[in-house]
Amino acid sequence: MKPEKRLTITFSITALILVAEVAGGIISNSLALLSDAGHVFTDSLALGLSVAAARISMRPLDPRATYGYHRVGILAAAINGLSLLGIALYIFYESYLRFMNPPEVHLGVMLPVAVGGFLANLLMAAILGHHHEDLNVRSAWLHVLGDTLSSLGVIASGVVIYFTGWVYADPLAGLLIGAIIIVGGVRVVREAGSIFLDLVPRGFHVEEIADEILSLPEVLGVHDVHIRSLTHGRVAFTAHVWVRDRLLSEVEGIRTEIEDLLRNKGIRHIMLQFECMECDTDGLYCRTCSVRPHEEHEDHAH
Repeated sequence: MKPEKRLTITFSITALILVAEVAGGIISNSLALLSDAGHVFTDSLALGLSVAAARISMRPLDPRATYGYHRVGILAAAINGLSLLGIALYIFYESYLRFMNPPEVHLGVMLPVAVGGFLANLLMAAILGHHHEDLNVRSAWLHVLGDTLSSLGVIASGVVIYFTGWVYADPLAGLLIGAIIIVGGVRVVREAGSIFLDLVPRGFHVEEIADEILSLPEVLGVHDVHIRSLTHGRVAFTAHVWVRDRLLSEVEGIRTEIEDLLRNKGIRHIMLQFECMECDTDGLYCRTCSVRPHEEHEDHAH
């Protein structure tokens, strides 16, 4: 089954769970169930974004989007992440009110709906699977996993209330679910912000990569180095590479070595500009400059 179809089926199931949990939470007066519904709502948005991203990513490049349309999904993810934080704060507020004045919870409605949501989440997890390389499907699976844990929290609070009558289990479960939501929201917003600000992706170190390129015998210097994420999982690298004056055809071997080095690090979008003059460390936007010691330059010249 294609990733897009898996995501579409999962999104449809999530929408049904959302409707059931909102209705059940209102009827049963359960904050835990409504909190879980809030989590399901944000995850339905995330799944919808995954479906849209899968479709948009297939659109060809054009004069208006020479890098493609992948960042449309990142923008939507940032909005989704902010909504996660807002919902979590609201859950915390409602939990506080219910700790102060706990209402009656109707377990006859709360528990069946929570169990139904849990079983539906297990079904979605089976549809998506956990052995896949598609990032959209993988992130969707993580959202479904979070929903499954939230549903377990609702069921646990219902069982505690049923056997002990301790009504504070409901707002306590709401707090725990809110914590799960806020952690996920912070991660989404932080990652989306990092991509939009063109920050260096995690796990990549500009100085170390420049030094590795500089260690190649034919390379005399590296400057104007930039590493950024075009979208999640797609890293771009650009640099000016200083080599001895030579024919363009003779540079291809050096280019291949550098590209192989970068691809082994997970970088696929590579732009190299070769030069036969020493870099000017005060040049425009040239903030990272690695050059061999002067004596080595003379050795290469000979």
